[in-house]
Amino acid sequence: MSEISSFSNVPEYFGCNVFSDTVMRDRLPKNIYKAVQRTKQFGIALDPAVADVVANAMKDWAVEHGATHYTHWFQPMTGVTAEKHDAFLSPSSHGRVLLEFSGKELVKGEPDASSFPSGGLRATFEARGYTAWDPTSDAFIKDDSLYIPTAFCSYTGEILDKKTPLLRSMNVVSEQALRILRLFGNTHASHVMCTVGAEQEYFLVDKADYDKREDLIITGRTLFGAKPPKGQELEDHYFGNIKQRVSDYMKELDFELWKLGVYSKTKHNEAAPAQHELAPVFTTSNIAADHNQLTMELMKKIARKHGLICLLHEKPFEGINGSGKHNNWSLTSNDGQNLLDPGATPQDNMQFLTFLCAILKGVHEYAPLLRLSAASAGNDHRLGGNEAPPAIVSVFIGSELEAVIEALESGKKYVSNTAEFDIGVDALPNFKKDTTDRNRTSPFAFTGNKFEFRMLGSADSISCTNTILNTIVAEELRQFADELEQAEDFDKALKKLLVRTIREHKQIIFNGNGYSDEWIAEAEKRGLPNLVSTVDCVPLYTRDEYVALFERFKVYSRVEIESRTEILLENYVKVITIEALTMLDMTRKQILPAALRYSKELCDTALVKQQIGLDNALEVGLASRFSALTASISENIQLLDDKVTAAQSISGNEAAAKFCRSDVFSVMQQLRKVVDELETIMPAKDWPMPSYTDLLFNV
Repeated sequence: MSEISSFSNVPEYFGCNVFSDTVMRDRLPKNIYKAVQRTKQFGIALDPAVADVVANAMKDWAVEHGATHYTHWFQPMTGVTAEKHDAFLSPSSHGRVLLEFSGKELVKGEPDASSFPSGGLRATFEARGYTAWDPTSDAFIKDDSLYIPTAFCSYTGEILDKKTPLLRSMNVVSEQALRILRLFGNTHASHVMCTVGAEQEYFLVDKADYDKREDLIITGRTLFGAKPPKGQELEDHYFGNIKQRVSDYMKELDFELWKLGVYSKTKHNEAAPAQHELAPVFTTSNIAADHNQLTMELMKKIARKHGLICLLHEKPFEGINGSGKHNNWSLTSNDGQNLLDPGATPQDNMQFLTFLCAILKGVHEYAPLLRLSAASAGNDHRLGGNEAPPAIVSVFIGSELEAVIEALESGKKYVSNTAEFDIGVDALPNFKKDTTDRNRTSPFAFTGNKFEFRMLGSADSISCTNTILNTIVAEELRQFADELEQAEDFDKALKKLLVRTIREHKQIIFNGNGYSDEWIAEAEKRGLPNLVSTVDCVPLYTRDEYVALFERFKVYSRVEIESRTEILLENYVKVITIEALTMLDMTRKQILPAALRYSKELCDTALVKQQIGLDNALEVGLASRFSALTASISENIQLLDDKVTAAQSISGNEAAAKFCRSDVFSVMQQLRKVVDELETIMPAKDWPMPSYTDLLFNV
């Protein structure tokens, strides 16, 4: 296919590599197209004969666009995507072949599941797994293969992926939201969609410098690195002029994403040097999850074409901002309502306040679940610093909304900037969309017609967070509907319910500075959990009340939650262990030898000066300082080696994770501190790897 030559061609090229609704409408018989639409909208299984027609049309379209293979593209618990490619080939007579693709092959695949994380759900030798087509997410062509978005499960039916729970959670929140809409007299809506826009932060560094950093290659972050003379103190990089090399990269990235139907909208420089952001337009949760995985993949792939490396680690550099992923979440009915838009009439306001109160209640009751949805070894470096939301989950709703719900609770009149409204009767204000400034320190902030969950790390899949968010909101809407459907007087019952909800859960609302020490103390008084690390929050996954929540809606079973807990803890242990081993390798093979060579050079110079009668105090002093630092490095190397060995002998992922957090990581920090000090007094020509200055300012 020809390339996009200019921006004016985008409407023509947008989604050109996607087997979209438009393509299906053009290529499928009308009755087959309608059957696919019923499957998309209502989850009705495709008849095998219908699937065969769809598969053949999909194959013909793909081959016309240069595809030779197809793959079921899924999201295992590794955090990245997986794919196995099969050619559109079937043997024919006389040694010839046919290009074929059946409905059976479209709907179901069978990759080997033995090497994917299962958290104890299955033995290693149990290899069989199944992929199942997700018809709500369009197939697409990439690298000469037809990609078919799918779910992934084991031979015995347990979930092995991140997409299946997300799809389930979307269904249950739709069901419960419809119950609320019916109570407000809406008989037109038949479905409620969870919409998400995932802002993506990332770093770009020069590939030549990256290739000289073992830590970046192995772990994605710098395990050593002295602070550069300039970081982000001048705040000159944020929204600053984009360098030509980066601009060229961003342009190609946009065009490639647009071809795949990804709604890439916004690009800009972020706060830290070498840091940038891409933001898409909102779409449904499962498609947003697919699009975000594609975005991360293409970010890395296209960067290499420009001699760059895209870093998606949550904290690749110490001392400057790390990278997050802001999950902008809302609920929209298929009759055109954004259920988190305050609306223009009193009735709409009451409906909005009902959904708002349900969300406040859910976030308060299930805060640990939301916190653990953003938990990882990488994100632990970021959360709680003055660059990202604190580890304490709270909700920002702005001063006007807070005043409204306080008036609702007290039964007093609410006075806005324009008029007075008596909430104690039945009239509510016509809220403006943006009545309050945004709060970037809040983990969960209302931003006009959506909530922005800011805790997610840059490399995270958005599937887990949205699965949890959808499920907890579904639970609160269920409770509301159960109570209101039995009420004799709906208006009185609704007001009573909302007032009670506000009184019991208003402590989750915080509109102030989430970075302040005062907030930590205040949150403790309010009883809000401060789960600082992955090790603190992940074991809470298996609480009985959380298991009951997921099982009630059939989003997860107990064994599936237990398996996810084990996977998260095991991954934490592996990440810390790999980082520790990388530090040991770098210090033994690069840093210590370089330091000893320079120390010898100092000593030789000191000796020569002494022999010819010159003052050698500078060299002697430096050599003495080097000797102390190298001795400390050697001691910490041995200590870290011992701690890693001890960690590897601990049975049980939770115990091993706790040890890695308390013992291994603390020694890693000690070793880094000494090495970073050593870097500050070594000549640049003798330091064995590119510095922070090289990495951050060399693009």
